Amino acid sequence: MEKIASFQINHLRLKRGIYVSRKDNVGGETITTFDIRMKEPNNEPVLHNGAIHTIEHLAATFLRNNEQWKDKIIYWGPMGCLTGNYLLMKGDLDSKDIVDLMTKTFEFIVDFSGDIPGASAKDCGNYLLHDLNMAKYEAKKYLNEVLYKIKDENLRYPN
Repeated sequence: MEKIASFQINHLRLKRGIYVSRKDNVGGETITTFDIRMKEPNNEPVLHNGAIHTIEHLAATFLRNNEQWKDKIIYWGPMGCLTGNYLLMKGDLDSKDIVDLMTKTFEFIVDFSGDIPGASAKDCGNYLLHDLNMAKYEAKKYLNEVLYKIKDENLRYPN
């Protein structure tokens, strides 16, 4: 079997950032898949399950309610390796196009208080697996160390 494209990225050189993972044509529409990489693979601890689950609930809720972007949002969800998230959007987009959106998304998580949307037995398959404090910690770390000072190397996959 052929190795899929995402397994051909050199994860030993991959930094935290926002990357275009792939672009697909679906029904005449371009779907852009973004790699929202919050952790440096194989070089730092991965995201705690409760934190990434809470980030998923908060980010998905924020993005699907964002007046400017909500009609372009298809999916937000965690990577199996727990080093980040995938964001699928309608449109032929580049990483730099969504830096402001990701900044606002992670600021929303840092500033969030109250009940986590969808964190009930009726709404979620694992509603007890949430950690708002760790989600806020990880979101703030990503904002301060990556998004607020984003560079080209955080927007293009390494060679």
